[in-house]
Amino acid sequence: MALSCRGVCRGASVILLYGQRPVGVKASLCTPRLTSTQSSLWFVSHYSPSQARHGIGRNIVSRLKWANEKYERFLQRRFPRFYVLYHTFMKGFRLLFQDAKEIRRIQTRVLTDNIGYENLPYRELEKLRQFRRDLIKAIPLAILSIPPFANYLVFILMYLYPRQLLIRHFWTPQQLVEFQGIYHSQRAQHHWAIVKGLEGTAPSVQDSHLKSRLVELCSKVRNGAHPVVSDVHAVRTLFSGLPLGVRRMYADQMRHLCPLLFLTPRLPAFWVGRRLNKHALELMQLDRAIVRLGLHQLNDAELREVIGHSHNTFYPLPSSTGFFILWF
Repeated sequence: MALSCRGVCRGASVILLYGQRPVGVKASLCTPRLTSTQSSLWFVSHYSPSQARHGIGRNIVSRLKWANEKYERFLQRRFPRFYVLYHTFMKGFRLLFQDAKEIRRIQTRVLTDNIGYENLPYRELEKLRQFRRDLIKAIPLAILSIPPFANYLVFILMYLYPRQLLIRHFWTPQQLVEFQGIYHSQRAQHHWAIVKGLEGTAPSVQDSHLKSRLVELCSKVRNGAHPVVSDVHAVRTLFSGLPLGVRRMYADQMRHLCPLLFLTPRLPAFWVGRRLNKHALELMQLDRAIVRLGLHQLNDAELREVIGHSHNTFYPLPSSTGFFILWF
């Protein structure tokens, strides 16, 4: 009987793959070969590509997870300071990815359900606002890392200037507390300039009653007393037109307000006014969302965030034509 090369090759390939001879393939080369139909049925019954791929994928993932855990233990044991940075960065990337997924879900719901952004719950509205600020801060760093080998310089800059270059996801807990203190001190430097500017505009107020209430309010703040809500509301009409409306303020007054809201004052005056108005409207929407939710529903971190938003800020009137002081 003549040898069949195709049968020999098929049998040999099956033996190499599985380490055993299929039915119909004998040790002798002179045995009849399997038909193509029989070989295909045997191959399908003993080999599932999808199961093999899943098994290989699970094996690779488990191996990578084991290697990563071993690497982290090595860093924690030999380089504890670098391990803190490494762990912070890895956690930051995970949090940033989760925020991106959440933002996509919120925007999809806004479009499909035809919901205005001002009607969103507080937590979703705050997440949208904070994610936009983080994205704007991260864009310059991403552009800087585009040239070849520039990523090494970016890593050095991120290590040396984490507050200026990194977003909050990549800060350690100690850095978060430290940077919040720095931001507060920077904002406090502009308090007296704002109060002095309010006192300087008092002579231009035509209504004598409003003028006296404004001077009384400024002197109370200068003496360290905290104004009550009635004192603030008594002068609120001054911030909807002349002389303290956002479109009527002097450029210096607007530039002193910018650091209190974490906005850059190094822009043309008309642009600064537009940004102040837009930012204050966002804060007013956040306050209304908090009222709908209720302060008792906020946790400790959210309460600190709310205080950070409200403290030393100015809010627009419902007509959106100006600002009035909430508290100093």
